[in-house]
Amino acid sequence: MATTNDLKNGLVLNLDGQLWAVTEFQHVKPGKGGAFVRTTLKNVLSGKVVDKTFNAGTKVETATVDKRNMTYLYKDGTDFVFMDGDTFDQIHVPEATVGGGADYLLENTEAVVAVHDGTPLYVELPVTLELVVQHTDPGLQGDRSTGGTKPATLETGAQIQVPLFINTGDKLKVDTRDGRYLGRVN
Repeated sequence: MATTNDLKNGLVLNLDGQLWAVTEFQHVKPGKGGAFVRTTLKNVLSGKVVDKTFNAGTKVETATVDKRNMTYLYKDGTDFVFMDGDTFDQIHVPEATVGGGADYLLENTEAVVAVHDGTPLYVELPVTLELVVQHTDPGLQGDRSTGGTKPATLETGAQIQVPLFINTGDKLKVDTRDGRYLGRVN
């Protein structure tokens, strides 16, 4: 248990049996009446965002979320298997929990896995990953970076838009949050 005075960004609360992460909070002391805390909470599982106001000093139940650096090993059916580098424990994370990040997961990729009571909540990939282009239409003489884009298939199977001068076999830096092309890697 904690009070609303202990709230900080990233803290996970257990409200009505659901886990909510504090994304923003503000202590408000109006001239009249009691102080209160205005918060923006994000549901850890569904991603839904709500605003909630607590009276100052109210007790709130916190949840223990264990964030660990883990290495992605392989896909087992619909589950992704991650291993803790310190204890060598392996954890099976369902495809729905990994979400869109599955498009950019290569074996031996480091990621942060958040676990609550043995249940994986979400997987945080590094913001950028370096991936090789598996296939794209060949570039033509005169294609420049300002010309336009074309689809490319990465080694993970993900489809992204790349500039016209990119060729099959090029190594690219990709933003894992939205699948944007960030540049070539030499």
